[in-house]
Amino acid sequence: MEQQHAKDVLTFVEDQANKETLRFITCGSVDDGKSTLIGRLLYESKNIFDDQLQALESDSKRYGTQGEKMDMALLVDGLQAEREQGITIDVAYRFFSTEKRRFIVADTPGHEQYTRNMATGASTADVAVILVDARKGILVQTRRHSRIVSLMGIKQVVLAVNKMDLVSYDQKVFDAIVADYTAFAAEFKFDSIMAIPVSGLDGDNVLECTENLAWFKGPSLIHHLEQVPISLAADRGDFRLPVQLVNRPNLDFRGFCGRIAEGAVRPGDAVRVLPSGVRATVKAVIDGFDEVEVAKVGSSITITLNEEVDASRGDVIVSAERPAEVADQFEAKLLWMGEHAMSPGRQYLMKMGCKEVTATITGIKYREDVNTGGHMAATNLELNEIATVDISTSAPMVFEPYTTNKLLGSFILVDKLTFETVGAGMIDFALRRASNIHWQALELDRKARAALKHQESRCIWLTGLSGSGKSTIADLLEKRLYTQGKHTYLLDGDNVRHGLNRDLGFTEADRVENIRRVAEVAKLMVDAGLIVIVSFISPFRNERRMARELFGEGEFMEVFVDTPLEECERRDVKGLYAKARKGELKNFTGIDSDYEAPEAPELHLRTTGVSAEACAEQVMNALV
Repeated sequence: MEQQHAKDVLTFVEDQANKETLRFITCGSVDDGKSTLIGRLLYESKNIFDDQLQALESDSKRYGTQGEKMDMALLVDGLQAEREQGITIDVAYRFFSTEKRRFIVADTPGHEQYTRNMATGASTADVAVILVDARKGILVQTRRHSRIVSLMGIKQVVLAVNKMDLVSYDQKVFDAIVADYTAFAAEFKFDSIMAIPVSGLDGDNVLECTENLAWFKGPSLIHHLEQVPISLAADRGDFRLPVQLVNRPNLDFRGFCGRIAEGAVRPGDAVRVLPSGVRATVKAVIDGFDEVEVAKVGSSITITLNEEVDASRGDVIVSAERPAEVADQFEAKLLWMGEHAMSPGRQYLMKMGCKEVTATITGIKYREDVNTGGHMAATNLELNEIATVDISTSAPMVFEPYTTNKLLGSFILVDKLTFETVGAGMIDFALRRASNIHWQALELDRKARAALKHQESRCIWLTGLSGSGKSTIADLLEKRLYTQGKHTYLLDGDNVRHGLNRDLGFTEADRVENIRRVAEVAKLMVDAGLIVIVSFISPFRNERRMARELFGEGEFMEVFVDTPLEECERRDVKGLYAKARKGELKNFTGIDSDYEAPEAPELHLRTTGVSAEACAEQVMNALV
């Protein structure tokens, strides 16, 4: 008996392993019944355990919104806030299976403020089930989610017209909604749109077609999901293996581990290691502990090469004859997910697969109205906004357009200070640099130019609130250096805005660009052998870090001129604080725009009770 039971278990496990897995999302407007529909799918396909069913019955009495009936939405809405409000907030993933397929479904929020959560769920889906309330028809959020589904590269859509029980299963209502949606969705060029009338609450047309919807001649929802084709990257046969780990257990073995993103690989195949482009041939393909003759997309493998090549985590091993592209500038679509607005020029960490580099959004081509598809000018991006942008990276990246390969065409942006994920992007194509622009080799370098002046060139960066005394200290410091015969230049915030940065205002985006330009100028002056003194409020840590990274070891000194806000306002030589307090001066640092104090400056000047001369002397001593 036990042997038979063990045999049955093994047979079940083997059957499950051989089934295809379809990933799909449910999306739509608030209260369209997404969670209820998924709960019904789990219930009807018998993927609920007895203890879950008992918990559902108990929870339905406590949280349910369906009277005496079981509230199927509670199988998915797991957060306390979701149950109390009767809405979906976060993305909920559920697994279930039928005789023909396994399914992973993502229940995504309907609220506009959770658009980023919906996009997260769509990023890995093959099919989108877009729900529409039969009583309300096509709503703004239906259009918004359809546009994001298209943006995320999903080509197969199910239009589930839900709550048909509340419109007496009227075919005319269904036909009118389908006509409206088909006309609206024509611009997205979906490969297929299957419209299905359902009642998630009562189960009509979810698992089986019912008498209530006898006029509908199409498949039930489950039947369609069992039959919808799953496109695989293996169809094109272009091998792609992002390297996750270089496996070196001993001197005699060096393997490259990763999960095949596309195509297949066999011993003897010619490959390239990107971005270097070095060619090699595959010696062996190892799946688990066994060598295999072929490994296909989705397999986690180790390959060994006949040649000794330099490859590391983040590199991509590809087909030699049809390699992926390599570039360091891209046009991409970007969904902004950060609470803090995005500003061009600011640096972020960019993660593509296993590769991590510094990236800068160099420009916003246009912001897209997710409701209408219209293109609008923009200088920054707020939460949940989508734009087409230009991105530059600090190192070449191996990629393919997102429409070709989701894994090699997608990336996330991470804030360097908080390590919060603030953006998700999809690459359209590489931007080509002008082919006639190259780095010119020069005989003289920074050290030679500084030696001619008998000094060590460097950048002294003074940061602090307006009125903190930065400019006064900088002026005194330059005079002291001048009397010692040093060659200097002082870049002052106000003075630079009369010329180089006269076109910039005081929005956050303009402040970022202001610091970027000044940092580049300061770098050139240090390269010329000068001691450069920069006196700028420079309120954001990210931009000060960006400036620091332009310089070599020991070339950059950050000086925090720390003066309390109350003292700065008391001085208020220019009357700026008074105007800001009255609302006449917007985005003024310390009043309605934040100042992010340095966390580890080379020199911290606490000016309370200390003269400007004494502060300048402290900087001189630090230089010595």
